[in-house]
Amino acid sequence: MNQHKPKRWEGIKRSLGPGLLMAAAAIGVSHLVQSTRAGATYGFALVWAVILANFFKYPFLEFGPRYAIATGESMIEGYKRLGKWAIGIFVVFTIGTMFAVQAAVTIVSASLAAELTGLALSPLIWSAIILAICILLLLSGQYSALDGAIKLIMVVLAVSTVVALGAALIQGEQQTMPANLMPSIWTVGGVAFLIALMGWMPIPIDAAAWHSLWTLERVKQTKYRPKLKESLIDFNIGYIGAAVLALGFLFLGALVMFGSGEEYASSGTVFAGQLIGLYTDSLGLWAYPIIIICAFTTMFSTTLTVTDAYPRVSRRMLEVLIPKTFNDRDNLRLYRILLVVISLISLGVLYFLGDQFTLMVDLATTLSFLTAPVLAYINYRLVTADHVPHRCQPKPWLKWLSWSGMLFLTGFALLYIYWQIVFS
Repeated sequence: MNQHKPKRWEGIKRSLGPGLLMAAAAIGVSHLVQSTRAGATYGFALVWAVILANFFKYPFLEFGPRYAIATGESMIEGYKRLGKWAIGIFVVFTIGTMFAVQAAVTIVSASLAAELTGLALSPLIWSAIILAICILLLLSGQYSALDGAIKLIMVVLAVSTVVALGAALIQGEQQTMPANLMPSIWTVGGVAFLIALMGWMPIPIDAAAWHSLWTLERVKQTKYRPKLKESLIDFNIGYIGAAVLALGFLFLGALVMFGSGEEYASSGTVFAGQLIGLYTDSLGLWAYPIIIICAFTTMFSTTLTVTDAYPRVSRRMLEVLIPKTFNDRDNLRLYRILLVVISLISLGVLYFLGDQFTLMVDLATTLSFLTAPVLAYINYRLVTADHVPHRCQPKPWLKWLSWSGMLFLTGFALLYIYWQIVFS
């Protein structure tokens, strides 16, 4: 038995990585901006939304590593197995949102970099610098470069967030607000924000495909194919960590910012600056290094993983859709080209739209939620398909949670549509 435990731990250790990448991608705009804004605007009133979104999205994101380990292929290949309709939906949604998403996370990272360094460069130049750093880290195409960087960043993020939350709990007292001035969630604007909050909480469901690719890359890196349980341990560490940090940021917003009377900017860039200022005003200047490091590591980790995810996913889509043209699974040159091209187009989005990019982010988050029921159903269909070994398919409790999740996502999507039609 003593010999079995080291072997089991070694297997878990070799499996760790993809779950942290998913957490790094998740802990970004949805946490730093949306969760904090939820606490700042509504106090603790939206804790239930964060918890339920994380709870009901769990199975559909868990299916990513489950499918990869069970079949040895990515979910993108699986979508093609289901039919043109499944791969078509995934491709359209990915192409339709990736430039806005990368532009959004990059510009927030850029604003925090300016705050951290004190260098007053334009947001566009800082965005170019941030993306250049990400590209240099990823240009080798080696998963190990991304894996190593993210593990270090996530440690810094976790420690700084815990310290900031601890300081807020000790020194910060939630300010009260008269009931008649308390903003209502059940208005057109409130419901729109609720849907946007849950749309990227903790991450869009299409990220399950990213996770399946990272899982396969981890297998190549370690030359070890983990057992399903080992891979799911890695997933659960990342997923639960992202969920807990989402609540942490909401609590920070509620404890420090709620009822302050500050007019919060709709721009993610301006909001990030306000966020840091309000923390230091409430907790003291001593907290500045902790808050800025926490905020920057949050957004840089997201930018780095998103910068890797879209070229990796796009490459696999091309290989699956046009196998005669792109038939090399280790096509490093194609990855590098897509890495640079997607980043340049994202910079172009920032150049032409400027501050209006936040409108695209709001659209992307809402679209993520409205399309979530469809993507959830596709992922469920895929992981319960005949070609997936029965022993690797979801247990009955996970199937029940999946159907409950589809009902939850569908119900709120219909609520949003109804609210927009009737009250707009």
